[in-house]
Amino acid sequence: MAGASKQKQKLLRMEQLFKTQTDENNVITGNELIDILEKEGIKAERKTIYDDIATLCDSGVTIETVKKGHSNAYFYSNREDFTAEELFILASAVASCRFLTTKKSNELISKLQRITNKFTAAQLGRAIYIAQRSRNKSINETIYYSINTIQNAILKKRKITFKYYTYNSMKKRQLKHGGEPYLVSPNELVWENDNYYLTCVCHNHGRVCRYRVDRMTEVTITDSKIAPFTDDEKRELDSYKSLYSMYGGEKRELKIQFDNSLMDVVIDRFGENVECMKNSETTFVIRCEVQLAPTFWGWLFQFGTKVRILDPSDVVREARQRLNDMLDKY
Repeated sequence: MAGASKQKQKLLRMEQLFKTQTDENNVITGNELIDILEKEGIKAERKTIYDDIATLCDSGVTIETVKKGHSNAYFYSNREDFTAEELFILASAVASCRFLTTKKSNELISKLQRITNKFTAAQLGRAIYIAQRSRNKSINETIYYSINTIQNAILKKRKITFKYYTYNSMKKRQLKHGGEPYLVSPNELVWENDNYYLTCVCHNHGRVCRYRVDRMTEVTITDSKIAPFTDDEKRELDSYKSLYSMYGGEKRELKIQFDNSLMDVVIDRFGENVECMKNSETTFVIRCEVQLAPTFWGWLFQFGTKVRILDPSDVVREARQRLNDMLDKY
């Protein structure tokens, strides 16, 4: 009975073998396939094996035929599946993603490895090794489920509650507002600077806010429906999609001068549509809208003498004051 059961599984096993043991660089002949099946207790003959391959092709499994010496050889080639290059991109993104814990990254990459052949799977493991060891990973295992809860709440138009923490000087988690839960109307999850943020209307503060999802705990969907956002709330929520928005700050239009060597940096940060004008043989000027948050100043000051705010004057004074404050520390 066991032998008969295995024979019934032959087509399924053949499909699995083609998908996991072959690709365009690793083909298998009919005789090699027969040997593999017989070692597993599945009887196969030359004539029937070719009929079985034809049956798999008729059922939609894409098996290509090539020559290996004087024999026909076969490999699985489904154009609708992920290519090796696409899987490398996904695996690298998962491995280097800071909001995922190392454990969760490994689980997701293992799933990616199971949907491809053994050759690509092995390469995925090697490709992600450096990325995993070189990034600071989250230790918040619940973030994966927090994201799912928030997405469901947005879909169902329901408010959510959560607790929010920061770290104190002893590297201990410290809940904000005495551990009281936040009640918010979620609007959108935004990916920025390697972190997920939630833009929302916070009913504790009575205004539009943004929170890092990896700093949330006990995220729960409530039974309360989200009220329609006001026009002012919509405008402010949209504004949080702009540069440096996740840390807040007054939104201002600036005129900034850059050294010509920083053109790539400017386009990477502001996009190709940024208004840009030649200022001298060695510099150019842009006009852009930013939020004057700590992240903006940190980004700007890293370029030292190769960048300079020209206008408006009050922001120039603020930049000078910030630089003087830093100088006083030394």
